[in-house]
Amino acid sequence: MTTFLLPDLGEGLAEAEIVAWHIKEGDEVQVDQPMMSVETAKAVVEVPSPFTGKITKLHANKGDMVGTGKPLVDFQLAPGATYTPPPVVETGATVVGFMPVSDRELVEHRAGADRGQTQLRQRLRAAPSVRILAKRLEVDLRNVRGSGRDGLITMDDVLNVVDFKRQGRPTYRMPKLPPHLAGEFENLRGPRRAMAHTMTLSRDEVAMVTIFDDADLHAWPAGTDTTSRCIRALIAGIRAEPALNAVFDPNGPSRRVFEHVHLGIAVDIGDKLLVPVVRDADKKSLEELRADVAAVKKGALDRTLTPEQLKDYTISLSNFGTLAGRYATPLVVPPTVAILGTGKMRREVVATDNGVEVHKRMPLSLSFDHRCINGGEACRFLAAVIEDLQQEK
Repeated sequence: MTTFLLPDLGEGLAEAEIVAWHIKEGDEVQVDQPMMSVETAKAVVEVPSPFTGKITKLHANKGDMVGTGKPLVDFQLAPGATYTPPPVVETGATVVGFMPVSDRELVEHRAGADRGQTQLRQRLRAAPSVRILAKRLEVDLRNVRGSGRDGLITMDDVLNVVDFKRQGRPTYRMPKLPPHLAGEFENLRGPRRAMAHTMTLSRDEVAMVTIFDDADLHAWPAGTDTTSRCIRALIAGIRAEPALNAVFDPNGPSRRVFEHVHLGIAVDIGDKLLVPVVRDADKKSLEELRADVAAVKKGALDRTLTPEQLKDYTISLSNFGTLAGRYATPLVVPPTVAILGTGKMRREVVATDNGVEVHKRMPLSLSFDHRCINGGEACRFLAAVIEDLQQEK
């Protein structure tokens, strides 16, 4: 009896999903016969059989996540059969190229399974963000025991190695300052303290990408309410790409995409930044949106917002351009996956079919979590936002 293990598919991933089986228990297979389709983060890979023989057991079902180096198929080899390293072939989805493999990782006999698993555990497994955090905290990953699947080292594993306070931040020893900089430090409190924690979480947890573009507002009539139009455009973006109106759980990894839009709007009130929520923004008219925005802004300024009005938004909007700035990299706050920023509008010279004209234009900055949103989705979302903003009404 010989066991075929899930090979390393060349992307450094700890697991892959079984998309489809092309064989079943009891089948007789030939070398290079397609056995299964496996989906990684970037491709669907057809994995062929490395043996000629009989399939005696399938260790996973369609849709299962299987760790690299874990058992997939048990074979009863045909007499005189030898091992053939399986090439990766083209699929209907993509051309993957060659799959780097070794006999040790691909195939283990039952008697040697423990040795192979030990070798797998000894390999360091950590995402790039975890490696960056470990480097910043001067933690040697070789001394960290991974608590994730197949020994994957997580951020919590790294933080547990250092002297870690209950608030969830590593102890930092402030260097001695020169006399002209010395003085008493003031602890951050209230919303500013919460902002420090939230931004630290965003920096350490989110694989953030920002894309930029401009919307031409030349068709807008005088007196158009900017904020309500931006909200309507954001909702148009969600209708085009619902995946950006979601929350993401890295422990799955899993996500939940919402049908309703609970919009968080960043409101600056001097020394504080609050994010009140406009509930069910997708169901409201421009007049209702204008009234809701005015109400939450007044509540923020009057300090009358309740905790329920400041949580559980599904996507957020920052209109920082009302103060200054053309473009920015607004930070995505976990567990949400996207934030749209609108910059300061200005009149610019543009080339049109009728010649050179002066138009009012709005800079846009869309940040998204690349762990669960791809570039195509983000670009289609932003294109839909621009299309809606450029309408006259």
